[in-house]
Amino acid sequence: MKSEYIDSFVQATQSVTEMLFGTGVKHEKPYLRNSVLLSNQVVVMIGVIGKIKGQVSFELPIDTAKKIASVMMGGMEVTELDDISKSAVSEMGNMIMGNASTIFAGQNINIDITPPTLLMGEKIEISNKAPNIIAPLELEAMGTILISIAVEEAA
Repeated sequence: MKSEYIDSFVQATQSVTEMLFGTGVKHEKPYLRNSVLLSNQVVVMIGVIGKIKGQVSFELPIDTAKKIASVMMGGMEVTELDDISKSAVSEMGNMIMGNASTIFAGQNINIDITPPTLLMGEKIEISNKAPNIIAPLELEAMGTILISIAVEEAA
């Protein structure tokens, strides 16, 4: 996977989260994850099709998801993830991937995205054809989001 792809997804995530939450974002060095078992409790998965294909997931602890949902819902306190707050967290993923699509279009790489799918659980197992590159982001006062990038160039 080209490093430019990783950089574009990280840039889109950083841009959208800074705009939405008005907080600083610190990103750490990406790494390859061999395991298909996720330890985070909330995962927003979005498929990518076009010049590159695969999926991008946003993995986060439930407390971070609640904080994100609270901000996305106008500051209303979220104590549990119901259908509306789950939709708000999914919409954040959708906004990030829409921004990524725009970044890629500026590089003459056309992609489309699928609607987001939100998964919740203690031990989520996801297998991808492409390797998972994990790009960790720390959102000030919100928590950590892991961007799991599993894309490859289309044949």
